[in-house]
Amino acid sequence: MTHTQMELKIPVGSVEVEGTLYLPSGVRGVVVFVHGSGSSRFSPRNQYVAKIFNKAALGTLLFDLLTAEEEEEDELTAHYRFNIDLLAERLVGVTKWLRTDSSTRNLKLGFFGASTGAAAALIAAAQLPEAVAAVVSRGGRPDLAGKYLEQVKAPTLLLVGGWDEQVIELNKQAQSQMHNQNRLVIIPAATHLFEEPGKLEEVAHHSTEWFVRFLG
Repeated sequence: MTHTQMELKIPVGSVEVEGTLYLPSGVRGVVVFVHGSGSSRFSPRNQYVAKIFNKAALGTLLFDLLTAEEEEEDELTAHYRFNIDLLAERLVGVTKWLRTDSSTRNLKLGFFGASTGAAAALIAAAQLPEAVAAVVSRGGRPDLAGKYLEQVKAPTLLLVGGWDEQVIELNKQAQSQMHNQNRLVIIPAATHLFEEPGKLEEVAHHSTEWFVRFLG
């Protein structure tokens, strides 16, 4: 099979969210990107990581958790960005769609969550234990998943920058509440967004290994 790229409008509740699904040839699983506040499916960081996943025969879905109108409102009010339950609900809807669509229903799914998106990914993984095979959190706030942490079954990799001290602590607290297979990796000399030279490559490398192990 050759690679496929599709621009999607996925119905979730009363709204439609937009996304780009890329399935490389020989695809072995699909990673759904769950971005944090103020980001979108066009995030250069996520696009960079997605291309590395694609080279490892992992499909990717980058989608916007909010509609364009909600995004505009959030710019002004920050009303949506910490509404983790809403973000998780959108992700659950998108995951159910992937489980029924003919191009993806036979593929294992993983979540790659950043910042607040990591909490939404963990909540959705707890709610859909049969559907989600692995989770990676990049500079995430897994602590915001609260009571759902102990319900997550999917193997979870937590990646945090070594200079992101507050978030390291929050990840350690979250990890202590989890009962699944999990691992915390601290990437040395990196800040919250892994903007230092070579650090995003390290994120992509660790994440690719995790997803290939559990999706492939």
